[in-house]
Amino acid sequence: MGDLPPPGGGESPEFRSGVLLGPVVPSAPDLPFLRDDRPAMVEVDRVTRRFGHRVALGGVTMSVPERTIRLVVGPNGAGKTTLIRILATLTRPSGGRARIGGIDVVEDSEGVRERIGVVLHEALLYPELTALENLEFYASLYGVDGAAPLYEALRLVGLLPRAGDAVGTFSMGMRKRLSFARAVLHRPQVLLLDEPLAGLDRAGTRIVMDFLRRLRDAGRTIVMTTHTLERDWALGDTVTVLNRGRTVLERAVTPEGLPAFLADVEARLSEG
Repeated sequence: MGDLPPPGGGESPEFRSGVLLGPVVPSAPDLPFLRDDRPAMVEVDRVTRRFGHRVALGGVTMSVPERTIRLVVGPNGAGKTTLIRILATLTRPSGGRARIGGIDVVEDSEGVRERIGVVLHEALLYPELTALENLEFYASLYGVDGAAPLYEALRLVGLLPRAGDAVGTFSMGMRKRLSFARAVLHRPQVLLLDEPLAGLDRAGTRIVMDFLRRLRDAGRTIVMTTHTLERDWALGDTVTVLNRGRTVLERAVTPEGLPAFLADVEARLSEG
């Protein structure tokens, strides 16, 4: 019940030291949001999330068009994972609205889940099963028929030669790559990825980055978190920077503008 929003969908008043402070009303951040005339595939409108007295998200707004990789960057505790979990229908927002392909994540969570693939820190794989058996299990849940999509997913993440090996023998990076294969079996429109490059070696990182670019070029929309902007910036078409649950910067990044952008990010984060 802790995840349920208060009646009316607004923020519940907060009591501290016996004083009613009232609802949190997110203020518009002092920054130009990215403008794009293309229809939004992922929409986040003043989304908030509280855990008791702690504000994990304080009114995040974001619009991501199709065929885009959006990096969501910020230090630990910035709200990145909470945002991904809300979009994935795993956590309900305390206020605001979020939509995937025009479908509200609260009002029609089942419809959203049909359109998303999710990779979290947890691999969500069965170690006693082989890589192929894991995909067969998830294919049965997704209603995916035939073996061809399973073998193709394994090929795309570089694990086809290990299809018959138990996942318990895989390294952490190999399990992460298999998680990507699981997430795309049902050909989702949107991928939601929480620190997807963490734990990968250089070869695994290259495989996954190429995999994500191919998905983007095929029309998919990808929202992924990272706290290593210096490494991952080239993968994203645009970047949203969060700090303490609020958007502090949003921009497209070019190689020429990277040094100035990184300096701007550091300045915004130091401002708190």
